[in-house]
Amino acid sequence: MNRTFAFATALAAAMTSAAGVAQTAAAPAAASTQTAPAPVAPHAIPAKIATIEFEQVAAATNEGQRALQTLQKKYEPKGAELQAKSQEIDTLKKQLQSAPATMTEADRAAKVRAIDIKEKQLQRDGEDAQQAVSAEQQQAVGVVAKKLAPIVKKYVEDNGYTMLLDITGQQGGSMSVLWTSEGTDISRAVLDAYNTSSGIAAPVPSAPTPAARPHASAAPKPALPPKQ
Repeated sequence: MNRTFAFATALAAAMTSAAGVAQTAAAPAAASTQTAPAPVAPHAIPAKIATIEFEQVAAATNEGQRALQTLQKKYEPKGAELQAKSQEIDTLKKQLQSAPATMTEADRAAKVRAIDIKEKQLQRDGEDAQQAVSAEQQQAVGVVAKKLAPIVKKYVEDNGYTMLLDITGQQGGSMSVLWTSEGTDISRAVLDAYNTSSGIAAPVPSAPTPAARPHASAAPKPALPPKQ
Protein backbone atom coordinates (compact mmCIF):
# COMPACT_ATOMS: atom_id res chain seq x y z
CA MET A 1 0.00 0.00 0.00
CA ASN A 2 1.14 3.48 -0.68
CA ARG A 3 1.18 6.21 1.86
CA THR A 4 -2.32 7.53 1.11
CA PHE A 5 -3.17 6.79 4.71
CA ALA A 6 0.02 8.35 6.07
CA PHE A 7 -0.16 9.17 9.74
CA ALA A 8 0.48 12.86 9.22
CA THR A 9 -2.67 13.27 7.12
CA ALA A 10 -5.04 11.16 9.21
CA LEU A 11 -3.81 12.38 12.57
CA ALA A 12 -3.77 16.01 11.51
CA ALA A 13 -7.47 15.75 10.61
CA ALA A 14 -8.32 14.13 13.93
CA MET A 15 -6.32 16.62 15.96
CA THR A 16 -7.87 19.70 14.31
CA SER A 17 -9.58 21.78 16.95
CA ALA A 18 -13.32 22.31 16.68
CA ALA A 19 -12.85 25.95 17.67
CA GLY A 20 -12.58 28.43 14.79
CA VAL A 21 -9.44 30.44 14.31
CA ALA A 22 -11.13 33.63 13.08
CA GLN A 23 -12.43 36.22 15.53
CA THR A 24 -16.22 36.51 15.79
CA ALA A 25 -17.85 39.34 13.88
CA ALA A 26 -19.77 40.32 17.01
CA ALA A 27 -16.66 41.41 18.91
CA PRO A 28 -16.86 44.96 20.25
CA ALA A 29 -15.49 47.57 17.91
CA ALA A 30 -13.14 48.75 20.62
CA ALA A 31 -11.36 45.39 20.49
CA SER A 32 -9.81 46.35 17.17
CA THR A 33 -7.90 49.13 18.91
CA GLN A 34 -6.42 46.88 21.57
CA THR A 35 -2.77 46.06 21.38
CA ALA A 36 -2.08 42.54 20.15
CA PRO A 37 -0.40 40.32 22.75
CA ALA A 38 3.31 39.88 22.36
CA PRO A 39 4.24 36.64 20.57
CA VAL A 40 5.49 33.85 22.77
CA ALA A 41 9.16 33.21 22.19
CA PRO A 42 10.07 29.65 21.20
CA HIS A 43 11.37 27.64 24.11
CA ALA A 44 12.67 24.15 24.66
CA ILE A 45 10.55 21.59 26.44
CA PRO A 46 11.44 18.11 27.70
CA ALA A 47 11.05 15.72 24.79
CA LYS A 48 9.23 12.43 24.99
CA ILE A 49 9.18 10.85 21.56
CA ALA A 50 7.37 7.73 20.37
CA THR A 51 7.12 5.91 17.06
CA ILE A 52 4.26 4.08 15.38
CA GLU A 53 3.71 2.02 12.25
CA PHE A 54 0.37 3.68 11.54
CA GLU A 55 -0.65 1.90 8.35
CA GLN A 56 0.36 -1.50 9.69
CA VAL A 57 -1.64 -0.88 12.85
CA ALA A 58 -4.74 0.08 10.84
CA ALA A 59 -4.44 -3.08 8.75
CA ALA A 60 -3.70 -5.28 11.75
CA THR A 61 -6.72 -4.26 13.80
CA ASN A 62 -9.52 -6.80 14.11
CA GLU A 63 -11.66 -4.53 11.95
CA GLY A 64 -8.93 -4.18 9.34
CA GLN A 65 -8.24 -7.90 9.23
CA ARG A 66 -11.92 -8.67 8.84
CA ALA A 67 -12.16 -6.27 5.91
CA LEU A 68 -9.06 -7.75 4.25
CA GLN A 69 -10.36 -11.29 4.70
CA THR A 70 -13.61 -10.29 3.01
CA LEU A 71 -11.62 -8.79 0.19
CA GLN A 72 -9.52 -11.92 -0.16
CA LYS A 73 -12.61 -14.11 -0.47
CA LYS A 74 -14.04 -11.73 -3.05
CA TYR A 75 -11.01 -12.15 -5.30
CA GLU A 76 -10.47 -15.90 -4.84
CA PRO A 77 -12.49 -16.72 -8.02
CA LYS A 78 -10.33 -14.30 -9.99
CA GLY A 79 -7.23 -15.89 -8.56
CA ALA A 80 -8.48 -19.33 -9.60
CA GLU A 81 -9.18 -18.03 -13.09
CA LEU A 82 -5.67 -16.62 -13.46
CA GLN A 83 -4.20 -19.86 -12.16
CA ALA A 84 -6.17 -21.89 -14.71
CA LYS A 85 -4.94 -19.67 -17.53
CA SER A 86 -1.36 -20.03 -16.32
CA GLN A 87 -1.67 -23.82 -16.25
CA GLU A 88 -3.13 -23.78 -19.76
CA ILE A 89 -0.11 -21.86 -21.04
CA ASP A 90 2.25 -24.28 -19.32
CA THR A 91 0.46 -27.20 -20.99
CA LEU A 92 0.71 -25.57 -24.42
CA LYS A 93 4.42 -24.96 -23.93
CA LYS A 94 5.02 -28.59 -22.98
CA GLN A 95 3.05 -29.74 -26.01
CA LEU A 96 5.15 -27.53 -28.25
CA GLN A 97 8.38 -28.81 -26.73
CA SER A 98 7.32 -32.43 -27.28
CA ALA A 99 5.93 -31.83 -30.77
CA PRO A 100 7.20 -34.27 -33.41
CA ALA A 101 10.02 -33.21 -35.68
CA THR A 102 7.63 -33.51 -38.61
CA MET A 103 5.74 -30.40 -37.47
CA THR A 104 6.05 -27.71 -40.12
CA GLU A 105 7.69 -24.39 -39.31
CA ALA A 106 4.42 -22.65 -40.10
CA ASP A 107 2.54 -24.75 -37.53
CA ARG A 108 5.28 -24.23 -34.94
CA ALA A 109 5.27 -20.46 -35.51
CA ALA A 110 1.48 -20.38 -35.20
CA LYS A 111 1.60 -22.19 -31.86
CA VAL A 112 4.34 -19.88 -30.60
CA ARG A 113 2.23 -16.85 -31.52
CA ALA A 114 -0.83 -18.34 -29.81
CA ILE A 115 1.15 -18.92 -26.61
CA ASP A 116 2.61 -15.42 -26.74
CA ILE A 117 -0.87 -13.90 -27.10
CA LYS A 118 -2.16 -15.88 -24.12
CA GLU A 119 0.85 -14.91 -22.00
CA LYS A 120 0.40 -11.21 -22.72
CA GLN A 121 -3.32 -11.42 -21.96
CA LEU A 122 -2.61 -13.22 -18.69
CA GLN A 123 -0.13 -10.53 -17.72
CA ARG A 124 -2.68 -7.78 -18.44
CA ASP A 125 -5.41 -9.61 -16.54
CA GLY A 126 -3.07 -10.15 -13.60
CA GLU A 127 -2.04 -6.50 -13.50
CA ASP A 128 -5.66 -5.36 -13.69
CA ALA A 129 -6.59 -7.69 -10.84
CA GLN A 130 -3.67 -6.50 -8.73
CA GLN A 131 -4.62 -2.86 -9.25
CA ALA A 132 -8.21 -3.60 -8.29
CA VAL A 133 -7.11 -5.44 -5.15
CA SER A 134 -4.69 -2.69 -4.16
CA ALA A 135 -7.32 0.00 -4.62
CA GLU A 136 -9.84 -1.85 -2.46
CA GLN A 137 -7.21 -2.63 0.17
CA GLN A 138 -6.32 1.04 0.28
CA GLN A 139 -9.95 1.99 0.71
CA ALA A 140 -10.63 -0.62 3.39
CA VAL A 141 -7.58 0.30 5.46
CA GLY A 142 -8.34 3.99 4.98
CA VAL A 143 -11.71 3.58 6.67
CA VAL A 144 -10.01 2.08 9.71
CA ALA A 145 -7.22 4.69 9.64
CA LYS A 146 -9.73 7.51 10.07
CA LYS A 147 -11.16 5.80 13.16
CA LEU A 148 -7.71 4.98 14.47
CA ALA A 149 -6.40 8.56 14.46
CA PRO A 150 -8.40 9.71 17.53
CA ILE A 151 -7.21 6.64 19.45
CA VAL A 152 -3.62 7.54 18.62
CA LYS A 153 -4.21 11.15 19.66
CA LYS A 154 -5.67 10.13 23.01
CA TYR A 155 -2.87 7.66 23.70
CA VAL A 156 -0.21 10.25 22.93
CA GLU A 157 -1.87 12.87 25.14
CA ASP A 158 -2.57 10.48 28.01
CA ASN A 159 1.05 9.32 28.05
CA GLY A 160 2.64 12.75 27.77
CA TYR A 161 4.41 12.35 24.44
CA THR A 162 5.64 15.56 22.82
CA MET A 163 6.33 14.03 19.41
CA LEU A 164 5.14 11.00 17.50
CA LEU A 165 6.96 9.71 14.41
CA ASP A 166 5.24 7.52 11.85
CA ILE A 167 7.79 4.94 10.70
CA THR A 168 5.52 3.22 8.19
CA GLY A 169 7.62 2.30 5.18
CA GLN A 170 10.44 4.51 6.35
CA GLN A 171 13.00 2.71 4.17
CA GLY A 172 11.43 4.16 1.05
CA GLY A 173 10.33 7.47 2.53
CA SER A 174 12.02 10.79 3.04
CA MET A 175 12.28 10.32 6.79
CA SER A 176 14.51 7.64 8.22
CA VAL A 177 14.58 6.76 11.91
CA LEU A 178 17.98 5.20 12.42
CA TRP A 179 17.51 4.10 16.03
CA THR A 180 14.96 4.18 18.79
CA SER A 181 15.21 2.88 22.32
CA GLU A 182 13.19 -0.12 23.44
CA GLY A 183 9.67 0.76 24.43
CA THR A 184 9.25 3.81 22.19
CA ASP A 185 7.15 2.01 19.56
CA ILE A 186 3.52 2.38 20.61
CA SER A 187 2.10 0.42 17.66
CA ARG A 188 1.07 -2.61 19.74
CA ALA A 189 -0.42 -0.51 22.54
CA VAL A 190 -2.49 1.54 20.09
CA LEU A 191 -3.59 -1.61 18.27
CA ASP A 192 -4.83 -3.17 21.51
CA ALA A 193 -6.57 0.08 22.51
CA TYR A 194 -8.38 0.28 19.18
CA ASN A 195 -9.52 -3.34 19.26
CA THR A 196 -10.87 -2.81 22.77
CA SER A 197 -12.75 0.35 21.83
CA SER A 198 -14.17 -1.08 18.60
CA GLY A 199 -15.60 -4.17 20.29
CA ILE A 200 -14.86 -6.21 17.16
CA ALA A 201 -13.57 -9.70 17.83
CA ALA A 202 -10.54 -11.05 16.03
CA PRO A 203 -11.59 -12.77 12.79
CA VAL A 204 -11.07 -16.48 12.33
CA PRO A 205 -7.89 -17.01 10.28
CA SER A 206 -8.59 -17.73 6.63
CA ALA A 207 -7.56 -21.01 5.08
CA PRO A 208 -4.11 -20.75 3.46
CA THR A 209 -4.34 -19.57 -0.13
CA PRO A 210 -2.28 -21.61 -2.62
CA ALA A 211 0.97 -19.84 -3.48
CA ALA A 212 0.23 -20.26 -7.17
CA ARG A 213 -2.56 -17.67 -7.08
CA PRO A 214 -0.81 -14.37 -7.70
CA HIS A 215 -2.29 -10.90 -8.15
CA ALA A 216 -5.51 -11.52 -6.24
CA SER A 217 -4.69 -12.04 -2.59
CA ALA A 218 -5.27 -9.63 0.24
CA ALA A 219 -2.37 -8.23 2.22
CA PRO A 220 -1.15 -10.40 5.11
CA LYS A 221 -1.35 -9.20 8.67
CA PRO A 222 1.66 -6.93 9.30
CA ALA A 223 4.16 -7.86 11.97
CA LEU A 224 3.95 -5.64 15.03
CA PRO A 225 5.85 -5.51 18.31
CA PRO A 226 4.83 -8.31 20.69
CA LYS A 227 2.56 -7.61 23.62
CA GLN A 228 4.44 -6.37 26.64
